[in-house]
Amino acid sequence: MKTVLCALMLVCAVILTHAQEKPLPLYPNGVPNAKPTPKTYVEKINKDWASYVSVPTITPYLPENGTANGTAIVIFPGGGYTGLSMENEGSNIAKAFNKIGVTAFVVKYRLPSDSIMVDKTIGPLQDAQQAVLMVRKNAVQWGLRADKIGIIGFSAGGHLASTEGTHFDKVLVDDKENISVRPDFMMLLYPVISFGEMTHFGSRESLLGKKPGVDLLNLYSNEKQVTANTPPTFLVHAEDDTVVPVQNSLMFYEALLNAKVKAEMHLFQAGGHGFGLNNSKSKNKWIDWAKNWLDENGFL
Repeated sequence: MKTVLCALMLVCAVILTHAQEKPLPLYPNGVPNAKPTPKTYVEKINKDWASYVSVPTITPYLPENGTANGTAIVIFPGGGYTGLSMENEGSNIAKAFNKIGVTAFVVKYRLPSDSIMVDKTIGPLQDAQQAVLMVRKNAVQWGLRADKIGIIGFSAGGHLASTEGTHFDKVLVDDKENISVRPDFMMLLYPVISFGEMTHFGSRESLLGKKPGVDLLNLYSNEKQVTANTPPTFLVHAEDDTVVPVQNSLMFYEALLNAKVKAEMHLFQAGGHGFGLNNSKSKNKWIDWAKNWLDENGFL
């Protein structure tokens, strides 16, 4: 029996080792909360945009040999919950983290749709929880520290990340081994946070529908869900963002302060929305700030 188990572990390790930049199924045994996908619901993907996602995946990006520090980050691209910016807010971000020794995982998560989900309001969160669970479960094979697994999200992906970072006590995926889905740290770039008057209404409608109830709006207004157990958080936003108002980050930061959660926020005076890795309106690089913040908090 021990010989068989060792052989299985070796096979698993080999598969993971050779999975660099190759998508892996997020749910090898079937996607939860799913309806049969209609023939008309066909995934579309080009260099930087994926839509109509019904089969979620996770793609690993590994640092160069000898440079990995055991820290991992799970990346959730944005796109208003109608599409995913897979390069600008996905692979480009992963490669930047690789350069500082962080192993990165880009998640192509399901986009909320009544056509493919029983309950579209929980579908993206299920994928986010499953991604953290999968990375933590396989931490040894990836050469990772199970207590140094963070998340980063952009725009609507920032809403998903902040939801994962504040709703982890209610696990919505199969977790028989009781593996924590709480991220150890959280990074949010020009995130949708609130579903109140400062929200990005397109993201809100895509996730919750045209006329969501007050309880649902409050549940997914994540500035209202912060507790003392919310992970340390790093925020970046541009003051002139006309798509997702900067107040989203300000409200979340204030909630973190009130809960005495470690937090750092950087505001560009210009840069608009969706700048990804490099803000063309500034000589400053947020990835440098992020590296310093991770180091100061013991994650590097």
